[in-house]
Amino acid sequence: MSAADLMRSGHVDSFARDNLPPRESWPRLDLAAAGLSYPERLNVVTEFVDRHVAEGRGRHDAVIGPSETWSYQALAETVNRIANVLTRDLGTVPGNRVLLRAANTPMMVATYFAVLKAGGVVVATMPMLRAGEIAYPIRKAKIALALCDASLVDELMAAQALAPELSTIMTWGDGALEALMGKAGYEVFEPADTAQDDVCLIAFTSGTTGEPKGTMHFQRDLLAICDAYGARVLKAAPDDRFIGSPPLAFTFGLGGIVLFPLRIGAACVLPAKVAPPDLAEAIERYRATVCFTAPTAYRAMLGKLGERDLSSLRICVSAGEALPKATFDAWQEATGMSLMDGIGATEMLHIFIGAPHETIRPGSTGLPVPGYEAKIVDEDGKEVPDGTPGRLAVRGPTGCRYLADPRQAKYILDGWNVTGDTYLRDSDGYFWYQARSDDMIISAGYNIAGPEVEACLLTHEAVAECGVVGAPCPERGQIVKAYVLLREGFSGDAALAKALQDHVKASIAPYKYPRAIAFVTTLPKTSTGKLQRFALRELARQEASAS
Repeated sequence: MSAADLMRSGHVDSFARDNLPPRESWPRLDLAAAGLSYPERLNVVTEFVDRHVAEGRGRHDAVIGPSETWSYQALAETVNRIANVLTRDLGTVPGNRVLLRAANTPMMVATYFAVLKAGGVVVATMPMLRAGEIAYPIRKAKIALALCDASLVDELMAAQALAPELSTIMTWGDGALEALMGKAGYEVFEPADTAQDDVCLIAFTSGTTGEPKGTMHFQRDLLAICDAYGARVLKAAPDDRFIGSPPLAFTFGLGGIVLFPLRIGAACVLPAKVAPPDLAEAIERYRATVCFTAPTAYRAMLGKLGERDLSSLRICVSAGEALPKATFDAWQEATGMSLMDGIGATEMLHIFIGAPHETIRPGSTGLPVPGYEAKIVDEDGKEVPDGTPGRLAVRGPTGCRYLADPRQAKYILDGWNVTGDTYLRDSDGYFWYQARSDDMIISAGYNIAGPEVEACLLTHEAVAECGVVGAPCPERGQIVKAYVLLREGFSGDAALAKALQDHVKASIAPYKYPRAIAFVTTLPKTSTGKLQRFALRELARQEASAS
């Protein structure tokens, strides 16, 4: 860290800033061009929580859970109490990374903001991850402290055995954290004096190699997505109630369910269960007005419209996977509402292409969010004519900064973020999704790296070789399909297929397991022996069409 950075940063622990990629490899980050401006000294919790209390909205609902509703005043006090525990009892200093492990609950929101208010860096993980998957970010980000829902602590403790960097686990739900939070004087906490470009979030995302990448985001980034997409495209209001299915460990869920509503003084609803039938029930129960979920969930909820009253909804955002026009049409016909399609990326933090209601074109992802630019480029990074498929490139107030990762050079090209998506742009400037241009499988809104599933399958004694790709599926968009070459002495039957599926579920997050397994005698390869996944993808497409 340079002397100038040290003077500007509010971090005592400089790990995050020290491990940013070299400045010359960053994308162009231009807040002024996006019409955004933030003070040099910035702690975002003052904007998301404290400001509403100071401006007289302390009694307004902020977070609504299955058994409790917190006003902004209650949320602010809970955040302060946890922040005091972090700094006074657990020795956290600004810049320390803190791992969070919980479902979408009010306490998950409070711990998230408490870490930020104390000047820490949040590393949130999904409840479904297994020990080996949790251990990777702990080691990569050098995390010493974790806050965890007690009901999910077992896998975290197993991860601790793999990653001794994690020295302290503090749980809630069993009274441990709560006992410390109850101390006198802990209801007040002065926010850490952080800079707008201090890292406050490291979000890990699986890459196509299966090794997660840590995407680093600044304090100002959390406001930028709200003031760009939230204010200029979503256009929600303070009396809205936001609901959705993505985990808060996904930046799609963090923005859509928590940051967007709290930026404007609205409420976020966090039901205990968010499978499509449960989400439909929660929308009816809580009279939710804004929904963030994947196309597969909207398709599934269509079957519940006769059983549930979803008339409170007025804004429905679809992202996480491509939105089929058939789903758009069916939802509009059944509800009278147009789904707001969008594409985002963990590297960009949230949605950067979408369209307000008045400019939606069915089948198109939309237009660049005001403040962002997008174009279609070829393999050399040269812009291609409209109507020509190519790689999607984008830039704006947010962008990719990987944590100590050489893949930064692959994602950034001449100041542009180049995603793993193939798109085309029409003559009116609308962007139309074509396909993924890498080995990522998107199933029911979850990003699943095919090579990660392959690596897991290869640890089973029956598997000699395998290839994992996405196969078309009308309900989930894609499913994970494995083509498996067995070792001698094993028979490719239904029992072995189930055993392989159970093996994957036990080793990595269960949602990644192959829902279809084909036993084969050979796999397509290049002359140098490299697996040709594109050939398997085409085979999977043909098989799906024939079935």
